[in-house]
Amino acid sequence: MGEFGEKGAPCGTICLKYLLFTFNCCFWLAGLAVMAVGIWTLALKSDYISLLASGTYLATAYILVVAGIVVMVTGVLGCCATFKERRNLLRLYFILLLLIFLLEIIAGVLAYVYYQQLSAELKANLKDTLSKRYRQPGHEGVTSATDKLQQEFHCCGSNNSQDWRDSEWILSGEAGDRVVPDSCCKTVVAGCGRRDHASNIYKVEGGCITRLETFIREHLRIIGAVGIGIACVQVFGMIFTCCLYKSLKLEHY
Repeated sequence: MGEFGEKGAPCGTICLKYLLFTFNCCFWLAGLAVMAVGIWTLALKSDYISLLASGTYLATAYILVVAGIVVMVTGVLGCCATFKERRNLLRLYFILLLLIFLLEIIAGVLAYVYYQQLSAELKANLKDTLSKRYRQPGHEGVTSATDKLQQEFHCCGSNNSQDWRDSEWILSGEAGDRVVPDSCCKTVVAGCGRRDHASNIYKVEGGCITRLETFIREHLRIIGAVGIGIACVQVFGMIFTCCLYKSLKLEHY
């Protein structure tokens, strides 16, 4: 224990210790959740990153992973600082809380800003990306992401199937007599992209831009909500830490 045990400690100090301990247990679990959201984004939801011109979406996920790891380490440190009643550990704990708070606010703000810019970015870049990089050497990630996008969201082309007429892959003759990729087809078989009739391929209003925008917006809302939500909870942790710090006597060495 620290300089004074619970027998000699004021009731307020004891309450603060247990409040802060409870907070740290919840905080550790929150860190696990934050890290899980970041890893989920990178591992399972990153297929379409190669179709985006900006790296903001990826950056927010990395920030959440780093913040989650630091949160979990900080939670353990907070428990030690609380029950050992060490003011120097409490100072370090408060600094780490502040650092995590800033990281999560940054992730939340980035998600919000990118949320506002997403529509303009997709309209400006997606058609060009599909036209110039699909089935081109060195752009296998774009090809894979495009095929998955069209099959998963039942769409064809950035705005509509006519966009594929400007594709370098189609114009080069490498597509054979296809007019759209086979991934546009409702039932994918080799060479099915030769017919672009509505009975054969997906034709949806707004094309793949609308579907991809909706998908990313929904995920950005999750990232932003997690980042800002956990950051707000941390304010209570910083308040409890300051109160406990002031209630403890200075340590003697």
